[in-house]
Amino acid sequence: MANEKLLITLEPKSIAACAPLPEQLSFMGRALQHQVDVFERSRNHDIILDLAPTGTGKTRAGLTVLLYEPNKSAVYIAPTNALITQQTKAAEKFICEAGLPHVVKSVSAQEIKNWSSDRVGKRSGEKIYNLLRNPATVFPEVGANRPILLVTNPDIFYYATFFAYNKHDKSNIASEFYSKFSTIIFDEFHLYNAKQLVSLFFYLALSFIFGFFQHGRRVVLLTATPDKACESALKALEKQGVKIARIDGESTTANQLPSQTAVNLEIRPQLDKQEWLLEIANEVEKRFREQPNRNGAVILDSKYNIDRLATLLKTRGLQKYYGRITGSTPFQDRLSAAQKPIILATSTVDVGFNFEKTPEPSRQNLDWLIFSAKDRFSFWQRIGRVGRVLGKTETDICSEAIVYLPPKAWEQGITSLNCSGGRKELQQKLETIACLDRPFLEIYWRSEAFLEIARPLLELEESLEGLPNINFIPKLYQAMQLILGGRRDWNYYRYRMKALKGAEEISNLRIEDIQKELQYIKGSRAFIKLFLKVKYPEHFEDLQAGITPIESWEEEFKKYEDVSTELKEFAQLWRASYAPLFQFRETLFENLKIRDPHGFLLDESEETIVDTIYLLRYCEFAESNGANEIVNLAEQPYDLSFAWRYFGTIEELKNKDLNKLTALANCRIQRSLKGAIKPTPLLTKLEKQFLPGVIISTEVNQGIIIQLSKQGLKSYPISVSCNDFEKTYTFFPGLSGILAIAMSGIKLKLPDDEDFYII
Repeated sequence: MANEKLLITLEPKSIAACAPLPEQLSFMGRALQHQVDVFERSRNHDIILDLAPTGTGKTRAGLTVLLYEPNKSAVYIAPTNALITQQTKAAEKFICEAGLPHVVKSVSAQEIKNWSSDRVGKRSGEKIYNLLRNPATVFPEVGANRPILLVTNPDIFYYATFFAYNKHDKSNIASEFYSKFSTIIFDEFHLYNAKQLVSLFFYLALSFIFGFFQHGRRVVLLTATPDKACESALKALEKQGVKIARIDGESTTANQLPSQTAVNLEIRPQLDKQEWLLEIANEVEKRFREQPNRNGAVILDSKYNIDRLATLLKTRGLQKYYGRITGSTPFQDRLSAAQKPIILATSTVDVGFNFEKTPEPSRQNLDWLIFSAKDRFSFWQRIGRVGRVLGKTETDICSEAIVYLPPKAWEQGITSLNCSGGRKELQQKLETIACLDRPFLEIYWRSEAFLEIARPLLELEESLEGLPNINFIPKLYQAMQLILGGRRDWNYYRYRMKALKGAEEISNLRIEDIQKELQYIKGSRAFIKLFLKVKYPEHFEDLQAGITPIESWEEEFKKYEDVSTELKEFAQLWRASYAPLFQFRETLFENLKIRDPHGFLLDESEETIVDTIYLLRYCEFAESNGANEIVNLAEQPYDLSFAWRYFGTIEELKNKDLNKLTALANCRIQRSLKGAIKPTPLLTKLEKQFLPGVIISTEVNQGIIIQLSKQGLKSYPISVSCNDFEKTYTFFPGLSGILAIAMSGIKLKLPDDEDFYII
């Protein structure tokens, strides 16, 4: 039967305990076998993967590695700021129990701002650098010269290791992050997308090439759901000589502990939005009315759906019984929400959230779970949240779950599932459902990822100039080639990065300073050549032929203000075009602070930070006392689009600016509903001088646009007003533009009009 519901019972799970413990771990009292395995295997391995199931103590397992270098510093990279707080407490507890000397400090952008500026200055980079050199410099109460255990997020780790801090601090911070830590723990690293993984693998490759592994560095990777591409990349490192251990957490001993109850699972197709949310509301109400002493949760991918569901439950008198946990939920509200019998959540709870109750129940914290899953990764992460009983006294109370899968899964044969086969049969069947493949854009690895890593490579090369270790740079590049799969040589990306650095320096200078200092700016000559190539190809040919020396052009810029102005404007465009490559997270706009006194998004607090796109699409809001105040949820989501004035003809646009990575000057964002523009004063504040991305023809590429959308690449309509014509195209902003062209096979031009190739 088409779209029929399926019922399957997932058998209880157990996990192996270890007894007796190694003497070094005796302070733990009790430990699971995978935790002991991590400790033991790290004795003679460089990288240790702990693949134990979710909720079985991987954090504690990773921290055991600190015992091998008890007087050296370490860093723990948690994927979210909320998890930083949680893992800092776990680390402090472990350090105390183990008798280690480490100072544990959590580091997020907000916390750095809150640190005193009296002792080390106001710059964030300056504070981090001094904290790493000696924690007592920033926090005198901890005592001098103790090792530090830094608990931070991947954003700070990225900006530190990719030289993205202030020019006064970037080299100092990078040096500390590359050389100081003996133990590095990446938590939930499966959450990194293809671009974000580049920086992780760069750090691993550097640790190998520069000899840090040989001198005792250990890296622990924690994940319950590794990606196949990651496994391939790690095997490439292994072939180069890196020693890697994998602990799957599936070993058995004479002492097995219950870890998850049996789960009665119902598999349903996801319906149209309104019908679907009504069905979920009915299921939630039914469970609460029939068994009010049971705790449950709903986990959906969309915050808008969660907020809509909350509205439905509110009309049924359940407001005081549910709590919302989304990315915009303040910390204290999360604690309160976790105590409610009904938790409404987004993917925020997929990572490290244990649904803990006070007082702690003797049975599982979640008796039932209703969730959506757009891929296998989400399915196994979320089904692992219900029925957890590790450490509980009651372990035989069956749990219930309903999962909503894409309707395409029924077309692809999910109804042939052997519903009596338990977890193994379900896992095997889900592997065959193509629509549950998780998008992983490996194409980035073989393209502009190499320009991204060229930044730290060039910085390192300049710092090692004249030293024997400078030969590590081409070796490190070659190691990354083996990991990521690219073929262009180091000199190609080295030259491009020099030009980009020149553009960055020039774009920050005043015109008079460009005229005075141009010849002394690193990378300026490489950028001048690119400027001439794009703007004045005939002069570029003379330069290439040796007819006109580069010094003559430096003299031109020195003499003529208008020429220097044109160079600066092109530098600003060039810099903006590539800016998304050097950001850890891709976002169009910074998050905004809002007020929500009527509880449309929040249950207790009245202020929070929200994603700007969410605010524009799903909320009605107005400015009140200088803040954006939510006045209602939008009945229908607003459409967002862009408008750009092009100073040229439609033919010039087609020939020069379509299918080309560029930055649009003074591009406006528009908000509309059913084709009618909605005047929104906030949009004026959001306008940027340059908006990077790629414009493509909508009509020619309609099928491609749909497929790319399924891969998670967001595009928007853009109305381009030329001198002689106005037409609507499709705009892929930021990094999505590069990935869209790479994946779809459309020929992309770089800003200097060179062809973009995926090799």
